[in-house]
Amino acid sequence: MAYAIVSALLFGISAPLSKVLLAKVDPIALAGLLYLGAGAFLGILAVASRAFAPSSNGRASTHREAGLERQDLPWLAGAVVAGGVAGPILLLLGLTTTQAASASLLLNFEVVATALIAGALFREAVGGRTWAAVAAVSAGGALLSVDPSAGWGFAPGALLILGACVFWGLDNNLTRQISLRDPKLITTVKGLVAGSFSLGLAVGLGRPLPPYGVALAALAVGAACYGASIALFVRSLRNLGTARTGAVFAAAPFAGAILSFALFPEAPRVSFYGGAALMVLALVLLLRERHAHRHTHEPIVHTHAHVHDEHHAHSHAAERAGAAYRHSHAHAHAPSEHSHPHTPDAHHRHSHS
Repeated sequence: MAYAIVSALLFGISAPLSKVLLAKVDPIALAGLLYLGAGAFLGILAVASRAFAPSSNGRASTHREAGLERQDLPWLAGAVVAGGVAGPILLLLGLTTTQAASASLLLNFEVVATALIAGALFREAVGGRTWAAVAAVSAGGALLSVDPSAGWGFAPGALLILGACVFWGLDNNLTRQISLRDPKLITTVKGLVAGSFSLGLAVGLGRPLPPYGVALAALAVGAACYGASIALFVRSLRNLGTARTGAVFAAAPFAGAILSFALFPEAPRVSFYGGAALMVLALVLLLRERHAHRHTHEPIVHTHAHVHDEHHAHSHAAERAGAAYRHSHAHAHAPSEHSHPHTPDAHHRHSHS
């Protein structure tokens, strides 16, 4: 869960930092720069990790993550469009007319979208506490979206941010399908492709580009708040499943809200406090969820980075026998049946009655 929490905190502070940058950068151009920063940072990290990775018995490093395969490309393409292009542009357009603190809390709606799509479209098991948390987040999001000055209608900026959350919820579920692959590689491709597209779109629409100093600041925010955050998020998807990883992101908006108050000394509406209380309740529910029952592991052959544990007790060739390091190769899982606490990770995506 540590990966998910750090990922959430980094993503949470992206909203107020982006709000600062929006004073000097067009929203579409900023979306491009943020994701280019994310892709470039993870690309450099991926190259460095391969260059300095340890070797075993004179062989090239065997602990590397699994690479992308042809069948992964449709999932990755969908994630790029939904999470790399549509989501960021909608968020930044919404931020131009929305208080930074309220916008930060509205990002919790990504939890709702992620869980609904995971349960309805991808048949992921979602427990009662998770659904209760989703309901609390939904109610909090509704409070934050109401605009009393417009006759209690919904604020257009808030609706754009909610739309961004829907696309990110779809992105989370698409990325889960390839979460066993190298998260740095996934983020590099997503960042560079989506960032280039958005920046090219801004140029095509005649939007102004920022000065070099501002552009570098946007790239730095993208590297930390999107690049590092996405890579950690993908790692967490392996261990917690989509709905629960998305649910831990309920912590992200609070980090953003705290930073927002420091950067923008503006008094929040009364609805902000009600929405915050509901989202705290959601986080408590999620952290207290436990899931255990007798379940069956079907036989499967797949490739991903792993160490030898109760689900990876296979043997290796002589030159790699007994290795305890993290490594990646195609391996088979024999059928088994047992009971223990678990989450919908890569080895527990079974159905429930």
